Amino acid sequence: MTIIKRKVDFKLKARSRKTIKPAGENDPADKPKRRGKIPRVSRLMALAIRFDEMIRSGEAKDATELAILYDVTQPRMSQIRALSLLAPDIQEALLNLPQETNGRSPIHEKLLRPICSEIQFDRQREMWEDIRSNQSDPSPLSIVTQDR
Repeated sequence: MTIIKRKVDFKLKARSRKTIKPAGENDPADKPKRRGKIPRVSRLMALAIRFDEMIRSGEAKDATELAILYDVTQPRMSQIRALSLLAPDIQEALLNLPQETNGRSPIHEKLLRPICSEIQFDRQREMWEDIRSNQSDPSPLSIVTQDR
């Protein structure tokens, strides 16, 4: 009779399911390196654009219907949709923010609310520049500005 010895890792998952994997299979060195995730404000900007398209095309009647459809409150839907009131170059900059590799992005939706409430694009751009200049590393937040 032959005895084989091998280390095995046991882990409990949801509903007490056991998974058995050979030892060493869960080594972090074997996993692919995480490149980062898209910043939350970039995803919200994309949603704001999508919501506007849905209303314009008739997919949704109004913001209230969108709020029900996406299971968020009406005020939250208004906050998200307000991002579409930003100047086009600011929207583009938000959509093109670099991926987050550690921690949170320094730019977040709450920080942009005062800019969204400003009607004039020139004033929005000034406020955006103020936000960018207050960041520790403004280079990823740079936007292409055209002569106006």
